[in-house]
Amino acid sequence: MPRGKNTNVMELISVHIPKQILEELDELVRQGVFPSRSEAIRTAIRMLLAKELKRPISDEYPDEIFMMGR
Repeated sequence: MPRGKNTNVMELISVHIPKQILEELDELVRQGVFPSRSEAIRTAIRMLLAKELKRPISDEYPDEIFMMGR
């Protein structure tokens, strides 16, 4: 079913990651660095894309705030 012209529709993906990394990610969520696993992973992907595509992070997502730790 079409969802209109919203370009921010999220797609669901599945990834396998080592248990130790997941535990460390969960610790960041527990500490309040990120509100959820999903947001932490989205932030990491945005940072990777910005680095590899050599563009500022905010160009693609100007309305988002990036929590880089405390």
